[in-house]
Amino acid sequence: MQQTRLEKYLNDFLQADRFKDMCPNGLQVAGQSGIRKIITGVSISVELIGRAIEAQADTILVHHGLIWDGVQPRYSGGYKRRVQLLLGNELNLFAYHLPLDAHPVVGNNAVLAGLLGLQDIAPFGEYRGQLIGMQGRVNLAAANLFALVREKINPQALVFAFGPDQISSVGIISGAAQRDVKQAVLQGMDCYITGEVSEHIMHYVKEEGLHFVAAGHYATERFGVMALGQHLAGEFGLDVQFIDLPNPV
Repeated sequence: MQQTRLEKYLNDFLQADRFKDMCPNGLQVAGQSGIRKIITGVSISVELIGRAIEAQADTILVHHGLIWDGVQPRYSGGYKRRVQLLLGNELNLFAYHLPLDAHPVVGNNAVLAGLLGLQDIAPFGEYRGQLIGMQGRVNLAAANLFALVREKINPQALVFAFGPDQISSVGIISGAAQRDVKQAVLQGMDCYITGEVSEHIMHYVKEEGLHFVAAGHYATERFGVMALGQHLAGEFGLDVQFIDLPNPV
């Protein structure tokens, strides 16, 4: 598959142009023009690039890429090494941030909602004028939902159980969306699931009577890029491999 064709397909499929993001979505580093093997991962790193080189891949596809708005990188240390490895091995680097959170099929939040068995799934969670999360209905005892999160997403998930014993509504925004719990409160939800948590959140959700689950930034955001990779393999017959580099955060 040609690099230009894959770039166009991904940009169209993920509707990358409609997002006001904190990074450029799409092809961040241009490598070989022909694509045969893709390595997917959550975040670009020297270790992930090294694994891609070992696997003789020509393309890396991640959720957290190399380029971020407002960051003026120095070409030293790990950042310099990443650039050297990508350019020296003619590796393509594709990165999709908010588009891979929000997508209704392969997005992080859509996949998480499906894993937890939510019904009537719909967009939720406004960020920069766009909805990037998902919400849905469920009929589960709180303890059973927490057990499901730990089984399907992260056994180390942190739970602040201050909501009702029976859960009927859940909001999900993967990653570092702890402050967006306020949107779940405003909509009267029973439970809010994200990746990270800040110190002040515990008292806030306790006072508002809401369950809060911090299931890990990495843990909640590995599902989208995995689903996207599986989609590309099925659609185009490409060799796609997910590299799991667990991060406790």
